[in-house]
Amino acid sequence: MAPSVGIKDVARAAGVSVGTVSNVINRPETVATETRARVQSVIDRLGYVRSESARQLRAGRSRIMGLLVLDMGNPFFVDVARGAERAARAAGLGVMVCNSAQSPGEEAEYLSLFAEQRVRGVLLTPADATGRNIAAFRRHGIPFVLVDRVAEGTTECSVSVDDVAGGALAVRHLVDAGHRSLAYVSGPPGLNQVRDRRTGALDALAEAGLGPDALRELPTERLDVAAGRDAGARLLGLPDADRPTAVFCANDLLALGVLQAMYAAGVNVPDDLAIVGYDDIEFAAAAAVPLTSVRQPAVTMGALAAELLLEETGAQGAPTAHEHRRVVLQPELVVRGSSLPAR
Repeated sequence: MAPSVGIKDVARAAGVSVGTVSNVINRPETVATETRARVQSVIDRLGYVRSESARQLRAGRSRIMGLLVLDMGNPFFVDVARGAERAARAAGLGVMVCNSAQSPGEEAEYLSLFAEQRVRGVLLTPADATGRNIAAFRRHGIPFVLVDRVAEGTTECSVSVDDVAGGALAVRHLVDAGHRSLAYVSGPPGLNQVRDRRTGALDALAEAGLGPDALRELPTERLDVAAGRDAGARLLGLPDADRPTAVFCANDLLALGVLQAMYAAGVNVPDDLAIVGYDDIEFAAAAAVPLTSVRQPAVTMGALAAELLLEETGAQGAPTAHEHRRVVLQPELVVRGSSLPAR
């Protein structure tokens, strides 16, 4: 492996000082045009790339923010990342995207990595419901913003969607369509989003004069298509008299898995079983039976979270006055063919 080219190598080949090379890279307007062109030509020829880690140590400020989400296999979080990256690039920063895979242990490891890399700040969708990982990370003094979760018990900024309202939208729609026996495919019950969507679902049932026994909860270990198929198989295993006529799923991947299970078993959606998902990912509209879903403004969520972090860290220059705040966005129900009125 060839040795890496350093700034001294560039200076020697160009016949200038190290300081001149540094100015060409960082303050090109201070260098004479001819000298700047000569140095840049040597940089291009030798393939010199400046050491960002060395620059960080000198400046004490990173040009990278971390983004740690539950599942990058979920298009919802891809959209969150897209929004965050857009805002970060506008401020001249990059984003290091990591996936906790819904594991508190992996979350802790990535937060330690962010601290080691001295990132500018972190956007975090927590996997650890106990808050221990956040408490440990806070000791490093690195700013962070919670994404897709309200900052309960913390003073930090957060950007989330009103999941209680979203759960109510989904179930109210199903009740208005005539359904009186429903299931909630929830995902891991420890996640705040899962609990909030269930709370909203129960609120909508109470509005309609229905008790909590009208909602059969089917928890799953994960929030993916395979877990949805498994939940669908459990529904199919129920006696016909006990089988709900409608299913609300905590996200679209679960809903798509339930839809796949019904399709494979010859169950008609929505005539025999209505399905509503959550997130309104791109695949929802493209499903074999287009999926009704509660839309979250994922790109906006990521962008707003990044902007809060940029404001707090003064990425545009000198730090500005910053007050921690909670931003709560409103969900929207998008009705498609998977939830037509019950017969």
